[in-house]
Amino acid sequence: MKKQASAKNKPSADGRMPLTTTNYIMMLAGFAVIVLGLILMAGGRSESGEVFNYGMFSFRRITLAPIVVLAGFIFEIYAIMRRPKVKK
Repeated sequence: MKKQASAKNKPSADGRMPLTTTNYIMMLAGFAVIVLGLILMAGGRSESGEVFNYGMFSFRRITLAPIVVLAGFIFEIYAIMRRPKVKK
């Protein structure tokens, strides 16, 4: 005896894609924010090996860049989870 599939597990009959163009554009914007955060983390090389560069402990690398990367990942999750508005 077969069990009937619930309405939740059935594929959508209208044939629409789960992500729209707006979702993909938002995902690209989130990716750009993540790359910006990684660029902000880069750098800090000293001119010679004998001199220690305290520039690696700057506000930009320790605080700002990780916040920007985290915001980019949160925006990516929102871009994927966002549902398109249904026209009636």
